[in-house]
Amino acid sequence: MEDLRLDQLPGVGPVTTKKLSDAGIHSIMDLIVRGPVELAEISGMDKDTASSIVEKARQALVEGGLLAKDFVSATEIYKRRQEIGRITTGTECFDLLFDGGVETQALTEVYGEFGSGKTQFCHTLCVTVQKPKEEGGLEGTVLYIDTENTFRPERIVSIAKAHGMDPEKVLDKIIVARAYNSAHQTLILEEASQMIQENNIKLLVVDSAVGLFRSEYLGRGTLSERQQRLNKFVHLLVRIAETYNCAALATNQVMASPDVFFGDPTRPIGGNVVAHTSTYRIYFKKSGKKRIARMVDSPHHPEQEVIFGLGEAGVIDPDSETKKKTTKATKSKAEPEVKAEPEVKAEPEVKAEPEVKAEPEVKAEPEVKAEPKTDSVDADAKIEDIPEDSE
Repeated sequence: MEDLRLDQLPGVGPVTTKKLSDAGIHSIMDLIVRGPVELAEISGMDKDTASSIVEKARQALVEGGLLAKDFVSATEIYKRRQEIGRITTGTECFDLLFDGGVETQALTEVYGEFGSGKTQFCHTLCVTVQKPKEEGGLEGTVLYIDTENTFRPERIVSIAKAHGMDPEKVLDKIIVARAYNSAHQTLILEEASQMIQENNIKLLVVDSAVGLFRSEYLGRGTLSERQQRLNKFVHLLVRIAETYNCAALATNQVMASPDVFFGDPTRPIGGNVVAHTSTYRIYFKKSGKKRIARMVDSPHHPEQEVIFGLGEAGVIDPDSETKKKTTKATKSKAEPEVKAEPEVKAEPEVKAEPEVKAEPEVKAEPEVKAEPKTDSVDADAKIEDIPEDSE
């Protein structure tokens, strides 16, 4: 945008503008994202000058209505939160867990063991974020930072087809950056600001956020340095999400805690640095063929669990795949049975009721008519009575 150029700030001349541009800072928004400490490090200027420039940038954004004032009422914050976008997951279970979908201006962390569905969840959101707003999407583009070489365009194609979308158009709106080490991963994020503005990026995915830091900094001797660099990365991720109104989604690896004898020993890596920075924290775990997602940490969501599955459409509701198989099996089996109704016409056997007409045997009641014997007995009795009268 024209009014967000660096040379629009008072006290920022051509020399300072070029120095900042060489450091990857191209707009006033970038100054807010980086902060005074990092600005002083990358530009070589003293901290007081860097702080002054960042403060001028903040005031310019406040006057332009792009940033909130220092002191606002809770009512204003509530009204502003009504404008936050939500990305549908395409499932009822996850939309229930997230209360409508994955939020913008927030960092959502998903952690779990391998094969629990973290990457599949990321691939699904890469498709659903491109849906129209009336269908739960944001009509936006995706920036996918791949640190584990797990991004698969073939999976995007299958998910897009399952959601009734054009696979080619969906792939065109996903920008992938492959990170090879932790420094490269941070550099990609630092240079993402301009790309986010130019391409209307509404979803920023990092899969995974801590994996490269975990592999490079080994042992307790490097733990402090690792946590400092990791802290810088996740805070930069949060500031980008808040500044550019996009959703940040990061996956995280886990470890087994050896001191846990009862219960689930699985713990996310990254320590308290990642735990405190994440806005929403979701735990994925496997349970047979099904998977469970649990809301571990959230400012306002209740702690609850939902069951989900994996299918052609990415993450799916637990019963949707079963219903499809059942419907197909029912249709294939039901059609022959319906056509086999001619066999039902074999009711002639029912007409074989003549056998029932064999009631003539019942008519063999002549034996019952043998009551004449009773008459004869009475007659005999009468005959026997006669002599008595004759006497």
